[in-house]
Amino acid sequence: MLALGKSCAARIRREAYRLFGADDSAVAGVASVELAIIAPLLTMALICTADLGLGIFRKMQVQGAAQAGAEYAITRGFTLSGITTAITSATSFGSIQAVPAPVQFCGCPTASGVTSAACNTTCPDGSKVGAYVEVSAQGSYNTILPYPSLPSSFLFTAKSTARVQ
Repeated sequence: MLALGKSCAARIRREAYRLFGADDSAVAGVASVELAIIAPLLTMALICTADLGLGIFRKMQVQGAAQAGAEYAITRGFTLSGITTAITSATSFGSIQAVPAPVQFCGCPTASGVTSAACNTTCPDGSKVGAYVEVSAQGSYNTILPYPSLPSSFLFTAKSTARVQ
């Protein structure tokens, strides 16, 4: 009777090992299940990173367009149509606009920027008032995916001020 009990226990033990995975066949397919769980998360992270990168690149293009308009004014003088063309053709980003329109003004340089002053006068520090141009550019960016608590469209603006005389 004792021998019968030992063989029965051994048989139960073998069946339990087989059932609960004590051999190598119990881990077959685990990697594919893990990949099925992780792959959508990795894909979403990749898309969100690309979307953030494209948004930052669009902001840089708007800033570059404003700089291009100011550089045009420095080298060729203030012409409204020329500066506007320089802004809109500075990048391949088609929705860049020169809004508000470029303006020319007289002013004095200060630590916080340029303060407006009457032309042909002197600044408080005794220097001659300079002629400046202020160029603005704006462009919008639409996200690839809608994100909760974030707008799906962003309006980027940039301003560049340069002394032309």
